[in-house]
Amino acid sequence: MLYGGGVLFAFELCLVVYCVLNVITAPEAEVRNLPKLLWLLLVLLFPIVGGIAWLVAGRPQVAAPRGGTGRIPAEYDRPGRATAHSPDDDEAFLRRLKERAAEQRKNAERERRAREAGPDA
Repeated sequence: MLYGGGVLFAFELCLVVYCVLNVITAPEAEVRNLPKLLWLLLVLLFPIVGGIAWLVAGRPQVAAPRGGTGRIPAEYDRPGRATAHSPDDDEAFLRRLKERAAEQRKNAERERRAREAGPDA
């Protein structure tokens, strides 16, 4: 019987610690239904009921993620950040690619002629 009480106490302790930290770090404007201070008192005075109430009715709702199942990392949500483009849309890239291909063709032709001329050329 002592084991069951210990598990219940550990659950209660984890719930209280999590909820207290969650209440403290939640932005005041996003807390629902009651002021933050009242939620904190509720969680501390009535640990299990207050913690469950906070999780269900008080903590800020997480916005629905855009375009996926997880949250968007901050580095992808910055305004003005460089975005990936298709190489076909980048004229400078295509120009450099064509110049490099032409240079490689010239080098290959030069090497072929050198091989055909033989060692005495």
